[in-house]
Amino acid sequence: MGLRNWVKENWVDIANRKSDGSYPKCGRSGGETRKKYPKCVPIAKARAMSKGQRASAVKRKQQASNVGPKPSNVKTFAGRKDMRAGGLA
Repeated sequence: MGLRNWVKENWVDIANRKSDGSYPKCGRSGGETRKKYPKCVPIAKARAMSKGQRASAVKRKQQASNVGPKPSNVKTFAGRKDMRAGGLA
């Protein structure tokens, strides 16, 4: 996928779900404030994610906390832990 297509995707904030079940557009306009730090993904990916996957992505994004001039990036999907390392599959 090229940069042009990436920009055209409909990016939404999965951390701030609206009461009607939809997601607000990613980014803020004017003096808008939101309760939670945003986690932005394309709408197609947001719809494909389970409730637990969305919650996990938002939790990891908010734990990374945005300290400093650059935003914190976290993976949308957490990696699986290896059984040999003592984690669960």
